[in-house]
Amino acid sequence: MRLTALVVDDEPLARQGLKLLLGRYPQVESVSDARNGREAITLIREKKFDLLLLDVQMPRTDGFAVVHAIGAERMPPVIFVTAHDQYAIRAFEIAAIDYLLKPVTEERFDLAFQRALGRLRGAPHEDATKQVLTMLHAIANPPRQLERFAVRSGENTIFVPVDEVDWIEAFQNYVRLHVGVTTYLLHVPMNTIEGVLDSSRFLRIHRSHIVNLQRIAQLWSIAHGQYAVELKSGQRLQSGRTYSERIRGTLTNPF
Repeated sequence: MRLTALVVDDEPLARQGLKLLLGRYPQVESVSDARNGREAITLIREKKFDLLLLDVQMPRTDGFAVVHAIGAERMPPVIFVTAHDQYAIRAFEIAAIDYLLKPVTEERFDLAFQRALGRLRGAPHEDATKQVLTMLHAIANPPRQLERFAVRSGENTIFVPVDEVDWIEAFQNYVRLHVGVTTYLLHVPMNTIEGVLDSSRFLRIHRSHIVNLQRIAQLWSIAHGQYAVELKSGQRLQSGRTYSERIRGTLTNPF
């Protein structure tokens, strides 16, 4: 099998890295690249590619917008590339071949490429079209709230239901999910996590803390309008001053 590939990424080093990884395979006949989503749309409309490595987060026209603009009939099989784990769920739900988390390792790339080869060898055209139609449907009807986290563990991905999370802690550009005595690390900003969680089930009490409301055992007022929050696990957290009104509004009775 000989195949043509297109690498789409707004970061020059990332594009170069993916092209080098693809270039190791004798099956890869040629690799083109695009610097942004708009260039990718133009190239895909002009040429036929067997495989697309598509960055999710790009200015103006992101990876999902590229898929939407091309349409089912001309969309090549896709491996998503992203710096953020939260896109893994969406990537799997839209039946992408795989997703790669930056920085991409050779081992992880090899696994994704082998999956792509298997898909290209085995999937009839109508199945590929059905896959892309499923993808477009998912893009048009995104989930309103996150129901599970996709957490990378070596070569595997673990799905953690959001209801099982006790609290979430910001850690530099990561967050820690606290689930009982277990913690999981996700490469995603705290603000992004807050934006996809159901606000009736999770409450941000501090710039570094989000708690599962069902896990709160008690809370009490302390100085300067702040609260001390004790979870059922015994974990104690302190709220930030700017979150006091939000806490009062959420944790008081509606009558």
